[in-house]
Amino acid sequence: MLNSVIRRQILVVDSEVSFVRNVLSILEGYGFDVLTATSAQGALQKAASLDIDLILLGEELPDSSGIEICKRLKSSDKSEHIPIIILIHGKSEYRIKGYHAGADDCINKDSELDELLARMEAVWRRGNGEFRKMSEDRQKKVAQELSRIIEEELIEPHFQAIYFLKPFRLFGLEVLSRPKGGTFISNADELFRSAIKYEMYYPLEMLCWKKALEVVSSRTKNEHIFFNCSPYLVENEKFPLIKTVFESNRIPFNKVILEITERSAISEYDLFFSRLNQFRDCGFSFAIDDVGGGYATLESIVATKPEIVKIDRHIIHGVHNDTVKRSIVKFIVAFCKDNQIISIAEGVEDKDDLQAVMDLGIDAVQGYYLFRPTPSLNIREMKDICVAFS
Repeated sequence: MLNSVIRRQILVVDSEVSFVRNVLSILEGYGFDVLTATSAQGALQKAASLDIDLILLGEELPDSSGIEICKRLKSSDKSEHIPIIILIHGKSEYRIKGYHAGADDCINKDSELDELLARMEAVWRRGNGEFRKMSEDRQKKVAQELSRIIEEELIEPHFQAIYFLKPFRLFGLEVLSRPKGGTFISNADELFRSAIKYEMYYPLEMLCWKKALEVVSSRTKNEHIFFNCSPYLVENEKFPLIKTVFESNRIPFNKVILEITERSAISEYDLFFSRLNQFRDCGFSFAIDDVGGGYATLESIVATKPEIVKIDRHIIHGVHNDTVKRSIVKFIVAFCKDNQIISIAEGVEDKDDLQAVMDLGIDAVQGYYLFRPTPSLNIREMKDICVAFS
């Protein structure tokens, strides 16, 4: 099932949002899949767990310098093979330090696009030997493993409860899919990103939905069900057919929330929004995921006009003692109330943050403090939590 045309995945690591947004737009226009990180922690996690072909690394991040991040990436057996280009501001001494840290190239951040693309290609050509062989071997292995996961249906659904706050009651549950059966693709992010890269996303997502619905159809009545749904899936020619998946499992359309994720960018805007409107006319609702944590979420909200927005867990974590995060949440909540949109706080992990989001007027919450994702769907257990928080 390995497709002859494989999209390379680029990780752009930089804290300058406008720069990252611009680079993301340009590189996606050239057919690359682009991931982003704004911290050292995010860069290290994604480089270790995802199938990255090249890293564009900024000179300074809030929690570390590009030099230090480069050293850590090159010293890890999970990321040492990934080519790194450090984006600098013209200082020759920083360029020298970059090479000593293991960078494959250093380039001025304000260089012309043609030069950046040429330097990226030169880095790949220089790695034609050992790196290219490692990369191709890895690609083949991942593609074969994806085929095995789909063919043997090695997916296990997990379910996380979502609660309305006032009054405290069960609103619905989010479906989270995890690989199982000893596969080396143990990370859900890598699973879905790789599926897009090797053009197996549609059958993988349909398998995930099928597995979840086998459990959900006999155990829920009034709860809303949230399914992750990337633009890549919406633009697939088979997307209109997924209505039959819910019909065959007797799940009313008005109980389904399709949660638009940023696993891939929108490439055909007219088609994407046309299909969203067609599904909305049938009774489906839509949510925008990770609001406040991405680079295009405000544009996504304006264009999609969702019924629900989910505020990113990184904004919610520690919101009780962070004035900047509180200001962001206040803005999102006010926008939602003005436009009759339900707001959900993701990643609520302690009592203080729960109290803070209640005080800030958020409509609903989900997170480990309330209910951890579990493969065993027990609606009664989810509802019992309400007693403790009412």
